[in-house]
Amino acid sequence: MRRGVGAVSPRSVGRAPVGRRLGVGWVACVGLASANRRRRPGAGPVSPCFGPARPWPYAGTVNVSTIDFRIVIGQFATGVTVVTAMDGDLPEGMTVNALASVSLDPPMVMVALDRRRFILPAIDASRRFAVNILAEDQQWLSDCFAGANVTPGRDAFCGAAWRPGETGLPILAGAIAALECEVLDRFTVGDHHLYVGGVQAIALDEPEAPPLLYHRRRYLRIERATTTQVAGKPESPAG
Repeated sequence: MRRGVGAVSPRSVGRAPVGRRLGVGWVACVGLASANRRRRPGAGPVSPCFGPARPWPYAGTVNVSTIDFRIVIGQFATGVTVVTAMDGDLPEGMTVNALASVSLDPPMVMVALDRRRFILPAIDASRRFAVNILAEDQQWLSDCFAGANVTPGRDAFCGAAWRPGETGLPILAGAIAALECEVLDRFTVGDHHLYVGGVQAIALDEPEAPPLLYHRRRYLRIERATTTQVAGKPESPAG
């Protein structure tokens, strides 16, 4: 950081500025370095946003149980996908709902996979995976690829019909859409690997089909819905 621009160093207030901790930058917290220098001896430094610096107000350690975390995060409704990969000549797949779009240009997605999952060696070896977005009538695929005790099972690709996509990855018949990805990076976070994939090809086979949804550890289907225009800055020229 250049000297003389009025920014407050974390050291000058004894803790990280609130603006930095909240991820909003230093805009609201700049220009107070000189105020710290003008304060009378012993008065303590001025916090960049909230006056004299105070001790961190939260407990140093917070324990959240796995059960409680599952209950809370389950309040967030998601779609359901099956992530597929090729293990040599054989297709593999597993149910995943931890999917996020992380970049529009270039197009990239992220999937979070438990580090114990059987599909990881195939993804790591080929550096490629596909994401199949399931329609509401494909609950049986979601259950099977999640390891349900059914026949044919997951080791037989659930008996699902599929075709090779543009890059050769397995695309499930009847899926609403699919994204074929190349692994750009992998991060280990807790008990999961986060795979960032560059989207190399897409398919939109069933654009009118309603999606299979997951909420509070149960499946949901859309029986009645209304659409409302989003009020805000569009993320693309098409809105």
